[in-house]
Order: sequence, then structure tokens, then C-alpha cells
Amino acid sequence: MATTAAAAAKPEVPKIVWNEKDQKFETEDKEAYLEYQLRLGNGGKVMDITHTYVPSSKRGLGLAGHLCVAAFSHAQSNSLSVIPSCSYVSDTFLPRNSSWKSVVYKEELKSYI
Repeated sequence: MATTAAAAAKPEVPKIVWNEKDQKFETEDKEAYLEYQLRLGNGGKVMDITHTYVPSSKRGLGLAGHLCVAAFSHAQSNSLSVIPSCSYVSDTFLPRNSSWKSVVYKEELKSYI
């Protein structure tokens, strides 16, 4: 019985859906989402994460983090680098999840002088 109570107290991981057509990762109810744009970078495609949104009624449940993990996992599986244009991704998600920094796009700065 204790196992069942512990399982019931554990929050359920939300199902995140990849909406390729609209370039989004979103919850099944489409209320929380992460938007991105595909761009060309040095040597390949780059996923530019531009916006993350969670409605006020669902904040504090970790949905933004789950959306980011889905996007970063997708990028990694498809050999994409990520540009964290969204302030949530750059200022909150990446500092808390440093293991994903290896997926972040690093532009080679070249001098043409």
C-alpha cells in the first residue's frame, strides 16, 4: 500500500508532443509550448528556441523544463545545435541543466580584417 501512496504523490510526467508543422513542442492540451525556428549555421541546421510559454494556471509544475528537455533531446538526436534565444532557456534552464550545454550552438568568430 505504501508503494501506491508514493506513486500517487509523485507528479506525472506530462506528454510532450513534437508539432513539426508549426515548429513547436507542446503539451497534449496545447496550452504550454516551446517555439523554435530552424536556421542554417556553420556546417548544418540549427534549432533557434525563440519562446517558451506556460499558462499561469500551470506554472510551477516544471512544464517549461519538460518542454526544453524534449527540444534539446530532439536536437541532439537529429544532430542539431541549439541557439537559446528564449530567456527562459538561456537564463534558467541551461544554468540548472549544464549537461545540455554541449548541444548549444557555438559560432566560430572569424575576423575578416
